[in-house]
Amino acid sequence: MLFSDYLMDDMLNERYTIPMLRIAFLQIAPTANSDGNRRKGLAMCRKAKELSADIALFPEMWSNGYDIHSRLPAELKKDALADDSAFIESFRKLSAELGIAIAITFLEKGKDNPRNSMILFDRHGNKRLHYSKVHTCDFGEEHNLEPGCDFHVSDLDTESGNVKIGAMICYDREFPESARILMLKGAEVILVPNACPMEINRLSQLRGRAYENMVAIATCNYPENVHGCNGRSSLFDGIAYLPGILDSRDMCVLEADGNEGICIADIDMDMLRDYRKREVHGNAYRHPAKYTLLTDTEIREPFIRSDYRT
Repeated sequence: MLFSDYLMDDMLNERYTIPMLRIAFLQIAPTANSDGNRRKGLAMCRKAKELSADIALFPEMWSNGYDIHSRLPAELKKDALADDSAFIESFRKLSAELGIAIAITFLEKGKDNPRNSMILFDRHGNKRLHYSKVHTCDFGEEHNLEPGCDFHVSDLDTESGNVKIGAMICYDREFPESARILMLKGAEVILVPNACPMEINRLSQLRGRAYENMVAIATCNYPENVHGCNGRSSLFDGIAYLPGILDSRDMCVLEADGNEGICIADIDMDMLRDYRKREVHGNAYRHPAKYTLLTDTEIREPFIRSDYRT
């Protein structure tokens, strides 16, 4: 369901009473600078609250609109923000004011170089999750960024109850290990800020990660009026089979079009939890002792790349 930036008053006043986890995908285009992004982002979070969202999710690196192409390392460091900067603090305060969780993304000051990061504030303004992209795109401009070191899962208190939330960022989704680790750490829902064309194969990756781990995966992308992006924010709820139904169901709850706007989608957490208790995927029948090759760090042809970093 796609809502444009300018919504009818009766839509804004409508209240949803279905006891589900509601995510607002802020599929919006950046402005010319971080202050403009801050103001536009705050306004979109307010609209998300008016639509009864539990979580407002931004696309990747919202603080500068993923503007890292052809930028020198010194320029990137200048644009990088501390996790307690005025930009981030404004979203923390708004989360408490509105009573909505906000997953804000930004170019973050790192130890040596900037990081591609996301902070999730709960509806009380508490920091629940702070994640930096592990799989940086080192074949491109992200080789000037500092990769994250681990994947994290946190409890998120919502009006719909407690939910275990994890995060990946864009290229992370192309590695099955990312979602698998988050599932093993207890994630029920994985938030995925994104900034690239979401074509059939990338969407299929997300569908596969949701299916094999029995988790919901919510991805927010920039709209098609942003260079290199095409919208198509998505939610796969991870539930492939229902009792009494022979055929598998479509796990795709949302696939937006390319237009700019706020996309709203719900996850039935009770249905997901019941499914995870009885189905065969996730961690039900794994044999980790037989997977030792997965921890082998040697890279062999044809996969050797000169720009690879550990």
